[in-house]
Amino acid sequence: MGNDGGSIPTRRELVKSAARTPTVSELKATALENLSHAWAHDPLTSEPLDMENVVSDWRGRLYNYESILQGLMPSGDDADHNGATAAPALVNANGESPELTFAATGIKSLRDVVKLKFRRYVPPGTKDKGKAIWACPVSLKELGAATRAVYLVPCGHVFAEAAIKQIHEDVCPECSEVFQRRDVIPILPTEKSDLEALSARIAELASKGLAHNLKKDKNLGKKKRKADEANGNRTAREQESKEPPPGEQQTSSKVPSKPDIASRVSGINNPMTASLTAKVLAEQEERNKRRKLAAAAQ
Repeated sequence: MGNDGGSIPTRRELVKSAARTPTVSELKATALENLSHAWAHDPLTSEPLDMENVVSDWRGRLYNYESILQGLMPSGDDADHNGATAAPALVNANGESPELTFAATGIKSLRDVVKLKFRRYVPPGTKDKGKAIWACPVSLKELGAATRAVYLVPCGHVFAEAAIKQIHEDVCPECSEVFQRRDVIPILPTEKSDLEALSARIAELASKGLAHNLKKDKNLGKKKRKADEANGNRTAREQESKEPPPGEQQTSSKVPSKPDIASRVSGINNPMTASLTAKVLAEQEERNKRRKLAAAAQ
């Protein structure tokens, strides 16, 4: 009775159900939940998004303007930010949202983000203004995880994707600013085709020296000036290396040889002048030879 240690449970008794792969519906539900969280929270600080002060990068991610300013402030770990341009996907294969750091965003200046302009809309019959929603100004659809939304660069006005596709003219319905179809940026995209199109767009802009907001990238201009200065300094050093030393410059001047002296003197009709000229040229030749020997000895 007692002190027998009791019964030892087997693995079959401990494991009630085997691990299984999530179903497609479960993955979609998890992805929708993470997308809803991304629509409402800053991925850097996890604080609620201030929809009146929201910015987006070229990937369509949403950030609070204040968090971008804090990330751009100089700090001791600026060296870690260099070359960090690849950000993790919004939702991974398991439907989970990975952590995001400011270095991973690749944002180097305010030219890498665009300030978004959302329209606040109060549905008909709603007396409480606190229940106003952020909606597309064209279709009046509520913007969020359930609606595919886009914004235009450079103006930043936000619309439902379906509304922009129905517009035949490439002019913003809100401010009448002209835009190109490549500058219609999906907000929080999850489709691989959308991500590839955004990557191709930013690469094209970079090749033209433009940032995400279509303004000239000053960092590229600085790099170009530094490269030009480096090339100019290298060219100057090469020219200096080709030039002989001052002593050699003096001795490298053409020394008149005896045939040259004879040819010069032969044109002089006065014998005395010809003799004096030949003597002066001979002395000059001898003096140049001595300078050349002295320079070689040094």
